[in-house]
Amino acid sequence: MKKILLIFLLIGLIGAISGFFIAFGPPKLMAKTSSPEYCASCHVMQSQYEDWFHSGAHKKAKCVDCHLPNNNKTAHYIWKSIDGLKDVLVFYSGNTPENIKLTNRGKNVLQANCIKCHDTTVEHIDQQRNCWDCHRRVQHKQTGIREKI
Repeated sequence: MKKILLIFLLIGLIGAISGFFIAFGPPKLMAKTSSPEYCASCHVMQSQYEDWFHSGAHKKAKCVDCHLPNNNKTAHYIWKSIDGLKDVLVFYSGNTPENIKLTNRGKNVLQANCIKCHDTTVEHIDQQRNCWDCHRRVQHKQTGIREKI
């Protein structure tokens, strides 16, 4: 019970700090931090940005359209704050992994966003399977590459 209360308190505190910063921070901060160019400003994301830039069909989608929950604004901004803070800490601590991989939570978010955008296309297929298992070309490192199955 105390652990759950502590988690809610921590989420509330992060939300309050984020809300205060968004409300009184630099103008257009949310728009700027949602742009693919901002995500690519970290040098470790440069190859992912280049892959996205040349991806074709998903070029109009922003990083946050796929990688953050988009089912409601509150969840979106909470996870944007959590993921952004984590990325900053990892980058500036020098602990950035050479091979960036999705977490299990990230995979769930990505899958939900694929289904949300392509709902009429996927309504008659198995939605429990990861979309990128078949659609390998949407993965950053394999954009434009045709793989033999």
